[in-house]
Amino acid sequence: MSLSRFKTAACRVATLVVTLGLASQALAADPAKIGFVYIGPTGDHGWTYAHDQGRKAVEAKFGDKVKTTFVENVPETADAERVFRDLAQQGYKMIFATSFGYMNQQLKVAKAFPKTAFMHATGYKTAPNLGVYDVRTYEGAYMLGVVAGKMSKSGKLGVVASIPIPEVIRNINAFTIGARSVNPKATTRAIWVNSWFDPGKEREAALTLIAQGADVLMQNTDSPAVVQAAQEKGVLAFGWDSDMSKFGGKAHLAASVLHWGVIYNKVVGESLEGTWKPGDIWWGVKEGAVNIESFGPAVPADVKKLAEERRDAIKAGTLHPFTGPLKAQDGKEILAAGKSMGDTDLRKINYYVEGVEGAIPK
Repeated sequence: MSLSRFKTAACRVATLVVTLGLASQALAADPAKIGFVYIGPTGDHGWTYAHDQGRKAVEAKFGDKVKTTFVENVPETADAERVFRDLAQQGYKMIFATSFGYMNQQLKVAKAFPKTAFMHATGYKTAPNLGVYDVRTYEGAYMLGVVAGKMSKSGKLGVVASIPIPEVIRNINAFTIGARSVNPKATTRAIWVNSWFDPGKEREAALTLIAQGADVLMQNTDSPAVVQAAQEKGVLAFGWDSDMSKFGGKAHLAASVLHWGVIYNKVVGESLEGTWKPGDIWWGVKEGAVNIESFGPAVPADVKKLAEERRDAIKAGTLHPFTGPLKAQDGKEILAAGKSMGDTDLRKINYYVEGVEGAIPK
């Protein structure tokens, strides 16, 4: 081979090596695909909105290392299984399911795609590639209850409730415990709408509670309809999952705001590092996952201060909302004085505490 041909061949080999190297770098730099499945619309200003803020937090933290997508308005039916399966087939590295009713569908798909990581919000079933996560919403409900107990003139409180599962019952109880910690005579009545997001039913329930004498309302539903109804009727209400003050500035006392981003950033970070393992995450005030925020002008300075002191005590571990003496609605002792409820019992609450009126739907 002549020297010139040798140089030409060597140049071609070098070019090929560089090209392959660049291709390899480009392949290594492909972003990790992260999927989110939502029960409602991202514009609900409640649960789904809060989760989507968490998704955006992942994008902000990890930049071009990730590519996120979401599918909204997915019912808790076989449709959910189809969505999970579709995302897995598209090569999504991690898939978050953000509603309790997705549990069995996601578990089924997780078994079919063992190399895909799945995370389920508020559930309890796990698998080698399926973990669970949640926010301690009851801590937010307790703090709102403290404000409600101070602000109510009638002592009659109302809750617009969604689905009668332990998560929601626990929040109603925590709200009542918080209220009765500052007003022992306060009572709570719940109306169940059997839906997470139905503005019409939420509004109707709120108006019914107001007609029954409730002058402060909390909700465990996803739209701002309760705050809007309270504003219209001249009573008080709270934002749930996010700040809802723009829907009723005079009515809005404060909001229990969920910061899902702290959990999503942890989990996605572990996935990118290759250290993720399915587990059970249940974070609250201590970890920055829930907070009482956006106090309205109707809240006196001393009430705001009290609520923030209770929040700080929860963060420090010196206050647990479910601490005895505590009785059930029927008068049976749940917790003796000084005893606090453990997570196992918190997660299976199926009864009302003393101070809650009415019955849980069967």
